[in-house]
Amino acid sequence: MRIAYIVTRADPIGGAQIHVRDLAEAMQARGHAVIVLTGGQGPFVDDLKTKGIETALLQHLTVPIRPLQDLRALREMRAALRGFGPDLVAAHSAKAGVIGRMAARLMGVPVIVTTHGWSFTTGVPRARAAVYRAIERITSPFAAEMTITVSEYDRQLALRAGVLSAERMVTVHNGMPDVPQSLRGTPDRHPPRLVMVARYGPQKDHTTLLHALARLRNLPWELDLVGEGPLMPQTQALSSSLGLDARVHFLGQRMDVDRIVAAAQVSLLVTNWEGFPLSILEAMRAGLPVVASAVGGVGESVRDGETGYLVPAGEAAPLTERIRMLLTDPARRTRMGAAGRAVYEREFTLDHTVSKTLAVYSGVLKRELHELSSVAPSRHVGSS
Repeated sequence: MRIAYIVTRADPIGGAQIHVRDLAEAMQARGHAVIVLTGGQGPFVDDLKTKGIETALLQHLTVPIRPLQDLRALREMRAALRGFGPDLVAAHSAKAGVIGRMAARLMGVPVIVTTHGWSFTTGVPRARAAVYRAIERITSPFAAEMTITVSEYDRQLALRAGVLSAERMVTVHNGMPDVPQSLRGTPDRHPPRLVMVARYGPQKDHTTLLHALARLRNLPWELDLVGEGPLMPQTQALSSSLGLDARVHFLGQRMDVDRIVAAAQVSLLVTNWEGFPLSILEAMRAGLPVVASAVGGVGESVRDGETGYLVPAGEAAPLTERIRMLLTDPARRTRMGAAGRAVYEREFTLDHTVSKTLAVYSGVLKRELHELSSVAPSRHVGSS
């Protein structure tokens, strides 16, 4: 099988980029020919090239909606796809999903779109959500043969919004490759170290996290913040104003996140909206308890009271209390971390994701052989 992966941007590195990299590498290892089309440059592209994955850089593919530039990106994309000759196009993220399925349709190549969280999900600013919901409806004539949602929450959201039918969607949870024992955490170590891997932007809520931690000055802890983004200076200023400078460490974007997570005792994800975040899987893989905002598909990985805690988005007080419970109870951290590791092994390894994703790919291609250019809604992929 020849698979063309499309992800909108190579920078910054986020969940979609990591997912595409891992999938592309796994598919190539299984004997499939792959190429990754993306806009921009950076460590993501370097990583792909190091792994021997063919890459095509699209000059005009950007995140903002710019009609003229988007048309140029469409032409670039079609040229790159013609050069590779894919059997299947697999588009990831919102912009890549829209332009990628248009390019594939115009070429008569079947396309599968993976959404890593709808741009109209709960928590996204209303005006932005309305625009993206309208785009999804307007481009429905170019609908993918199948849309993979990385959480059941997102599949149900799309059904309620009326952007896709049930027959065109299937949930395949994200998964991650395992790490060696040396990159497993030690949750009971003292003093406890907290970690949050998240971009500084409107989606993530570093503000609520810092206010929650300011109430825990009487306890020993330190926090590592991994990521970059436009709100980083604002977050640093808030940390300083709350008197947390000595405890909060801004590490920037890192390529050794697995090592940083393994050195921590508790993982945090305080956020306004999500699809199915990989940072939580990274923590569970390392055997750490997780405290996360109860948004999107987060509750499909974090089992409240078992592998960690879910807290209401935007509320500092319950976040403070849940963090306090873990900071003061090493045995609880160890028990929850072990439970999270067991859930990871059972449900969220990369092998689980690759096998289910390949089943979707194969099902679409088999139907294409029988139906050719037909896009009848009777096409169905069973639940994962």
